[in-house]
Amino acid sequence: MSPILLYTTQFCGYCGAAKNLLRSKGLDYEEIDVGFDSGKRIEMVQRAGGLRTVPQIFIHGRRVGGYDELAALEREGKLDAWLANALETFASEALAPETLADASEP
Repeated sequence: MSPILLYTTQFCGYCGAAKNLLRSKGLDYEEIDVGFDSGKRIEMVQRAGGLRTVPQIFIHGRRVGGYDELAALEREGKLDAWLANALETFASEALAPETLADASEP
């Protein structure tokens, strides 16, 4: 499971741009299409603080925003450091003993 999550819809140009930006950095992501799944759309709106626009991008559970915010981080030269920090945190938590213990429980 990737620490990067995108809520998208099929015909969203900004969603495609966000995916292209992440792919250009060699990053994998999980994508949830909310176009035809009302339950996932409700989940997205709740996680995004009531926002209904796509994409909604989360890295390690932290809301980045949409494509504009992701692109702004890239333009300002902050995206790589931000991603490294978030991915480092994800990796260290994934290997934490309490996490491994939880994973072994049925």
